[in-house]
Amino acid sequence: MQNITKKFVVYSLITIIVFILLFPVLWAILSSFKELKDIVVTPPKFIFQPIIDNYLTVFAREGIRSGLINSAVVCASALTLGIFFGVPSAYAIARNSGRLKQHLQFFVLSLRFLPPIAIIVPFMGLWLDFGLYDSYIALITTYLLISISVIIWMSISPFERVPSECIEAAKIDGASYMQVFFKVSLPIALPNLVGGFSFTFILLWNELLLALALTSQKATLPVAVSAIAKMGMELPWGVVNAAAVTLMLPPLALLGLLTRSMSRAFYIS
Repeated sequence: MQNITKKFVVYSLITIIVFILLFPVLWAILSSFKELKDIVVTPPKFIFQPIIDNYLTVFAREGIRSGLINSAVVCASALTLGIFFGVPSAYAIARNSGRLKQHLQFFVLSLRFLPPIAIIVPFMGLWLDFGLYDSYIALITTYLLISISVIIWMSISPFERVPSECIEAAKIDGASYMQVFFKVSLPIALPNLVGGFSFTFILLWNELLLALALTSQKATLPVAVSAIAKMGMELPWGVVNAAAVTLMLPPLALLGLLTRSMSRAFYIS
């Protein structure tokens, strides 16, 4: 009886916490199908006639469509380059047992300590001088500061957990340093690396301040969504919520796809 009561309390607390965390998202989704009069009414209206006009208004805007494309190009490129440079760097740091390892780890982490405004000002001047302001090259290169630092920091631990016996066995069989990395360490660490890649993508996708300062015509989706708040004299809450849901969908879809793929991989293995 005591165990049943304990489980009930634990599950109840988990349910309450999950509800609190998901409530803003659920409320945004619900409000995105409401008319403005149904959103601002007091008390809140839970039974209403759903509409899709808010989403039609969102996708009718050229800025949203181009922002979606720009975000996809910039985030995918920055993430790919971050993985290309960050994962081997994390492996090298993880296999280093000297004092240099601690200094490198602190340096990588310190890149995340910098406030965005400290990065924006010098980069804005740099891209203006090179004539690359408001370009994919400028935005992708700037986003690399986020992707490389996060990927390195989150990839060190998975490589540290690779059994040293596997690495030593590969070396005894005559495998080179690169062969040990690609054929032994990387396959073993990959399931744990995926979480870091997903987290990095979400950070890049939601980045607003850098994109707001470094773009005008090539604005990303967060910038385009923030511009909707300036529509007219009365804030269109339904359109704003529909835009917010549109902004949330790609990361959620990616996480769902990765989760399903990883579950199948673990099931097969």
